[in-house]
Amino acid sequence: MVQKAKYDGDARENIDRLVDQHTEALYSYALMRVGKPDVAEDMVQDTLLAALQSWQSFAGDSSERTWLIGILRHKILDFFRRNSRREDVDDETWRTEYFNKSRHWKDKMRSWKADPEMLAEDVEFRQVLQDCLRELSRVMARAFVMREIEGFSSEEICKHLEITETNLWVRLHRARLQLRRCLELNWFS
Repeated sequence: MVQKAKYDGDARENIDRLVDQHTEALYSYALMRVGKPDVAEDMVQDTLLAALQSWQSFAGDSSERTWLIGILRHKILDFFRRNSRREDVDDETWRTEYFNKSRHWKDKMRSWKADPEMLAEDVEFRQVLQDCLRELSRVMARAFVMREIEGFSSEEICKHLEITETNLWVRLHRARLQLRRCLELNWFS
């Protein structure tokens, strides 16, 4: 636990220190979730502004980074809530892209032999994954990131995206199919 005395004094001095110590981590966190550098930068700025405005309420019960990430998570959720109803892909696109007229897979899926934990640490892989996530619709990408990367429950995701659980599972299934295809073409080939 962090001692409260550390946070007494000028909020601006503390914010300057927070900017120096945490901006890079906040930016990486935001970029991985929203996939757009300019949006991630804006979210980090909004997070730091919110931290400055609520500085006196920070009790020091958690680390500064945990507190800032908590603020940032809310900014990210608000962003996706505002933008979630704008894009979607029709069912016909999925049927023709992945399945033939006999309703069989067009391409046989290859098995992946790489260790997922090792891939997560690989900077190049993360970049390819980020590029593949950008190819998904916003709602589909957001649902996937919230579920698989951030670990939100289905109930939380449905609430934030304002969709049904059935719709969530359809979106996640489609996201996984599209990501698998994209990763096979751009990373595993």
